[in-house]
Amino acid sequence: MMNWNDLLSTTRTNSKNRFKSSNDIRNAFENDYQRIIISASFRRLQDKTQVFPLDKNDFIRTRLTHSIEVSQIAKSLGAKVGSDIVENKIDSTFTESHIKTLSDLLACAGLLHDMGNPPFGHFGECAIRQWFAQNMNKIQFDGSTLKVTLDTQMQEDFLHFDGNAQVIRLITKLHQLYEGMQGMNLTCATVNTLLKYPIPSSEVNKEDSNVKYKKMGYFSAEKDTFKMITQETGTLNYRHPATFLLEAADDISYLLADLEDGMKKKPYKLRTIT
Repeated sequence: MMNWNDLLSTTRTNSKNRFKSSNDIRNAFENDYQRIIISASFRRLQDKTQVFPLDKNDFIRTRLTHSIEVSQIAKSLGAKVGSDIVENKIDSTFTESHIKTLSDLLACAGLLHDMGNPPFGHFGECAIRQWFAQNMNKIQFDGSTLKVTLDTQMQEDFLHFDGNAQVIRLITKLHQLYEGMQGMNLTCATVNTLLKYPIPSSEVNKEDSNVKYKKMGYFSAEKDTFKMITQETGTLNYRHPATFLLEAADDISYLLADLEDGMKKKPYKLRTIT
């Protein structure tokens, strides 16, 4: 049974929790937000276009501007839904103090949700999958091909490569906050909210009616990290409730962006109804 005290866990992914000054009035998620904003990993999103690559007009949405928009929409959704839960007494474990916490958490998740996307977005993911499907039997490592060297899940990681799994790897392993520290050392709740598909690549089943099986959520290398985070929050192999709000914010943002881009590119135009 999930409860919000666990779901909003401020335990950090690295065992070393930061020293907090007595003068620091920020909550853990406000601290996460600032770590993300000033990171090089976040700034790199400015070089990834949202829809149209190599456009002549430089006033276009990038993954950076899209992520900022999603962050703001998600923050508002968190405040609205949180208020409704309290006012309608939907969940006794969710208190009035959790409203701002949930809102701040979603603001962080909105900034992070596309950070693992390769260049050219979903086309880039497909290119990576296809390349490994064609070359798994050709690449040599220590005298053997990857097909022989890697276990089943590792092979499936390449064949089902996904930006959602890459962002988990990036913020828990690849991004170096400072020397000797792996990842951004964000809160478990923030990272868990990004796990739209809480399964390994070996369990992907696109035919399953449950959305969590549509894509992989983490690589084999992050298996222990996934286990630690989901045990800390109590979600285990289920989606974090905030994940649904993050996904809604993403949908709202890109649908509005598609409409605006469509008007600029003129595949359709508004018509006055008389």
